[in-house]
Amino acid sequence: MYVQEENSVYLSISDISKTFQQDKNPPLSVFHDINIAIQQGEFVSLLGPSGCGKSTLLSIIAGLSRPSTGKILLENKAITAPGPDKSMVFQESALFPWMTVNENVTFPLRKKMNKKERAQSAASYLKMVHLSKFADHYPHELSGGMQQRVSIARALAMNAKLLLMDEPFGALDEQTRIILQEELERIWLETEKTIIFVTHSIREAIKLSDRVIIMGARPGTVISDFKVDLPRPRLQQDMAELEEEVLKILKVEIDKVMKEELQYAGSD
Repeated sequence: MYVQEENSVYLSISDISKTFQQDKNPPLSVFHDINIAIQQGEFVSLLGPSGCGKSTLLSIIAGLSRPSTGKILLENKAITAPGPDKSMVFQESALFPWMTVNENVTFPLRKKMNKKERAQSAASYLKMVHLSKFADHYPHELSGGMQQRVSIARALAMNAKLLLMDEPFGALDEQTRIILQEELERIWLETEKTIIFVTHSIREAIKLSDRVIIMGARPGTVISDFKVDLPRPRLQQDMAELEEEVLKILKVEIDKVMKEELQYAGSD
């Protein structure tokens, strides 16, 4: 179990709960009593069964939605809305199809940089994700993996200290996924960003993260917080034992979800 020192907390998630009000049905509790403390520069992954609230929690951290209870502090300031201190990468690249790669990367910078500064920033981050030669291409001319690289470059160009990633490699084939995992790890080591990464892949979480936080079945809560104390780059044989340990915990939670689904189906 990972224990966070109070004086090193960068992002503080305290007693967060989220409930959705439904017109004709009882309120739906997505998660409750979430408490997580994260150091600056940490790479933290969120794991858990479908429906436990991982993406909803990430959305609240981003300031895109509000918690029902609790608070989140980033550098001791409450998060209440999106802002330049946070950037987000989604599962789908969410690029503007009518804009070139360069235009997509510079779009968030248009109000805080002049044209020359935007060009320099885009060139720097496109080089970081190995897409310098594709600056004038349009999204439809790129592979799925290349489109996600553009999304990462756009998020990095905002120069936010906190990078939020919601299953960014989930829709990619295995080979591309492995390549982008390695790219992301390299970029993280270079930029020292604080990253919160949602994934369903145990192996991906362990390969990339300093810590793996496991959320239980809905209503989700933190049931385990593992420190991944393995040298980088991580080899499969080194990760196997921890993968097995995480899988045992997750299997209990997934079984709960399956049992609930069977009970619901039986009631129809």
